[in-house]
Amino acid sequence: MEVILAKTAGFCFGVKRAVEKVYEQAGKKNVYTFGPIIHNEEVVRDLEEKGVRVINDVAELDGLPKGIIIIRSHGVARDVYDAINEKGFEIIDATCPFVLKIHKIVDEQSKAGASIIVIGNEHHPEVEGIVGWSNSRTYIIDSVEKAEEFCAENNEKLCVVSQTTFNYKKFEELVEIISKKGYNIDIRNTICNATEERQTEARAIASGADAMIVIGGRSSSNTRKLYEICQSECENTYYIQTLRDLDLYKFNSEGCIGITAGASTPNNIIEEVYSNVRAKF
Repeated sequence: MEVILAKTAGFCFGVKRAVEKVYEQAGKKNVYTFGPIIHNEEVVRDLEEKGVRVINDVAELDGLPKGIIIIRSHGVARDVYDAINEKGFEIIDATCPFVLKIHKIVDEQSKAGASIIVIGNEHHPEVEGIVGWSNSRTYIIDSVEKAEEFCAENNEKLCVVSQTTFNYKKFEELVEIISKKGYNIDIRNTICNATEERQTEARAIASGADAMIVIGGRSSSNTRKLYEICQSECENTYYIQTLRDLDLYKFNSEGCIGITAGASTPNNIIEEVYSNVRAKF
């Protein structure tokens, strides 16, 4: 039995940076994160045990003891920054630099008169944050149906950006549909390199594997996309959060098992799964 662990599995630069910032503050008085710092239940639970409280809405700050609020890697809308400052909290910004770049593009392009198209999942916090930096008409497109139905106004300038963790092939497909409509369009591929590399490697491993294991939190958008990519190449693909979710008896003792993990999956969880799979076979 061969077990292949993806080289790109686990924390990306932005997530690692954000998590480290929170752990640096953990243990201090009145430390909060605006939303779960990353989409991984194990990490969030560990931080809660260390006294870090998750705040999901600006309204929750009313009446809370003043302290430090850490903006998660997904970023937030401009008005969230303003509201936190107005309420007297200190901000530590752990927004991924790649996401901050999108905020800048959207801010500048919308002020220049362009309408914004965000290719991404409408209810994902990163997309909600991106939309919050637009000063003009904004569209969110995440499916072929929405791309085909999209209709801009006459002479409307368009600027396209993407959620950093969106499926790269799907982004290309949706952009091609919109581009064929003949609009005045400026396309910015803002999917981060780490996401493209992770998805490409996962697809390659899954295409030659007899079984594939994808590790990550259930609420992790990028892990869900990895799972979909792997499942399209390998029917026996399993989505787990930790080793507890894995039934090793499902696997044969021959062939190849591939393992990858989302950008918010800690290395210790990946190593535990990898070590146990190898030990089993």
